[in-house]
Amino acid sequence: MKLSIVVPLLNEKESVPLLMGAIAGTLDGKGISYEVVFVDDGSTDGSFEALKELYERYAPHVRIFRFSRNYGKSAALSVGIEKANGDIIITMDADLQDDPAVIPEMLTMIDEGWDLVSGWKKKRYDPVFFTAPSKLWNACMSFITGVKLHDLNCGFKAYRAVVAKGLDIYGERHRYLPALAHWDGYKVTEMPVPHHPRKFGASKYGFSKFFKGTFDLLTILFLRKYLKNPMHFFGMIGILLAIAGCAVLAYFGVEWLVTRHMHLRPLILLSIGSVIMGIQFISIGLIGELITNVTHHDTYTIREFLERP
Repeated sequence: MKLSIVVPLLNEKESVPLLMGAIAGTLDGKGISYEVVFVDDGSTDGSFEALKELYERYAPHVRIFRFSRNYGKSAALSVGIEKANGDIIITMDADLQDDPAVIPEMLTMIDEGWDLVSGWKKKRYDPVFFTAPSKLWNACMSFITGVKLHDLNCGFKAYRAVVAKGLDIYGERHRYLPALAHWDGYKVTEMPVPHHPRKFGASKYGFSKFFKGTFDLLTILFLRKYLKNPMHFFGMIGILLAIAGCAVLAYFGVEWLVTRHMHLRPLILLSIGSVIMGIQFISIGLIGELITNVTHHDTYTIREFLERP
């Protein structure tokens, strides 16, 4: 078994030497073949220079990839996982709040049959104005996604390589990787992990992450259900609008036939607008179906296979 540890980072020059030292102290002498894949997400504080020193000191365990600018954590994780060579992939943050000492325990849980082990920062050292909304957000996301985890967004996770490499990671999707894996049919669990106070610098996250994360969740839910049949979504809305509009217009039509006079009413205009919007939604659904049939190729997750050479 070979282990890959993927570490995305942004402006963590003081932290990365200590983190690498802790990783080496945990894994050296344990009979584990490992590599640490650092992905520098456009740091401007000299982090890359610190990483180059680690590359010389800890060769051949260290690999480094550097972005030309800041693309975000999802991009860094995506590249790190793509470049990883291990059978098991660990992801963790570079700010020293994740403790490498629990990596062997995570590997044990993978050996027991789990496909993804997500960390749970049961006791956190972040400010209360961050932890309180985070708990509420996690509870809501757990209910919506169907994945019963206390800390969906914890960056400290262990994956089988086939799981991690099969995840489509972009935007803010790194927050929903356990849900994506669960939806693909993999076994997902969590384990409590230590959480240490930040030693250097400041957190890179703000309240905007909750809004971005919510928007991405809506996108994921929509794509998961309607990617292959957009007409089921747009067509249903269009039919309901069209039926409602036609029903009201039919009522006014009968009234005109009976009374032979009728004044222009706002409800008539709304009904006409409803019919037009219904036709537009159905048209969008048809266009979506055309695009899907032209560009989409079915992809399926293959966990294992046997074949003769």
